[in-house]
Amino acid sequence: MGILRTIFRAITWWDSQTIGTQLFTWRKGVKVGEDDQGNIFYETRDGKRRWVIYAGETEASRIGPEWHGWLHRTWDEPPTKKPLPRKTWEKPHQENLTGTVMAYAPAGSIRQAQPKERQDYEAWTPE
Repeated sequence: MGILRTIFRAITWWDSQTIGTQLFTWRKGVKVGEDDQGNIFYETRDGKRRWVIYAGETEASRIGPEWHGWLHRTWDEPPTKKPLPRKTWEKPHQENLTGTVMAYAPAGSIRQAQPKERQDYEAWTPE
């Protein structure tokens, strides 16, 4: 089962990297660093291209702001060489939870276990 999973993962893009990305990374990639989620960041030897190999599901919101800024050339130095200064009020990065069970559901949502009765709303009925 392990070899089939490896082959299937190599031809799909949603779970890690494709064969083309593996070959390109092997030939031209230089590992720059890794974030706390296990994503690995690369750039070409000449520094013209930058990319990420996701650990697990390919979800762009899993990349923190420091690595996002490096990938999009907001700054030149990767966070491994020059970490971003942190403010005391900053919360740790959290990926986008939309579509998961952890997504926000307001008090009146039917996704809540016990939806609250709304007293501030009256349904409109035509005359």
